[in-house]
This record gives sequence, structure tokens and C-alpha cells, in this order.
Amino acid sequence: MAVKLRLRRMGKKRQPIYKIVVADARSPRDGKYLEAIGTYNPMTAPQTITIKEERALYWLGVGAQPTDTVRSILRNTGVTLKKELQSRGLTEEQIEAEISKWKNLKEASAATKSQRKQAKKSVTSAAEVQGASSEESPTA
Repeated sequence: MAVKLRLRRMGKKRQPIYKIVVADARSPRDGKYLEAIGTYNPMTAPQTITIKEERALYWLGVGAQPTDTVRSILRNTGVTLKKELQSRGLTEEQIEAEISKWKNLKEASAATKSQRKQAKKSVTSAAEVQGASSEESPTA
């Protein structure tokens, strides 16, 4: 039986929320599944993701194949990094140190990205104000 980690759509019309489920590859998208291992809500301002890491690692360990979207979600939450570090044979302390280092780098990059976005926004708004004031002043 080919097993996949994939998204199962739930929620109202135009307000999707997804369950991350382990399902047989032949079952339909919203059909029968073996186990729900998390949720994904793309409608919140920062996307909300909850995953049972132990169960996700278990299913990946026994050969379940994630879909592209679920693979991306697992990568963003650090589950694939943890699986790779475990496959290298590192101890739990080394794994935790690597994951905390990765999370710090991720938070730092997110902070610099938001600072760049704010700076670009302020430059753009300043240019718009400058352009608006030059249009209002009469030329001789």
C-alpha cells in the first residue's frame, strides 16, 4: 500500500483550512485517511501550521511520501531537518542544538526581510509624497 502525507481540505467555501493527513495514495483528496498529523490554515495573517512531529517522523521513517505542498510545510517547520539529522546518527542533544541554531537563523532572516520591506515601503511612500507636493506647487 503506497502511503502519502497530504492535505485534506476542510472549512467553508472560500475559507479553507487543511488537515495534514496520512492516506493511501489511491483514496480521494477528502476521502478516508489513516491518521491526521496536523493542520494548516493559510487564511491567517502568518499562516498557522501545527504538526505532531513524532508522528510525522514515524510516517516518513516507514516510507510515506509527502506531496509537494506538505514537503514544503515540513521543511518550513523543521521536520525534514530533524529527520535528516537523525539519519546521520546524531545524538538528541546535537539534534536540538542544530535545530535551535536553524530556528535562530530563520527568525533573523525573517526579521531582516521585514525590515527591508518596511524600508522599501517608507521610501516608496516618501517618493509619493514628494511627487504629490511637486504636482501641487505652481510653476512660474
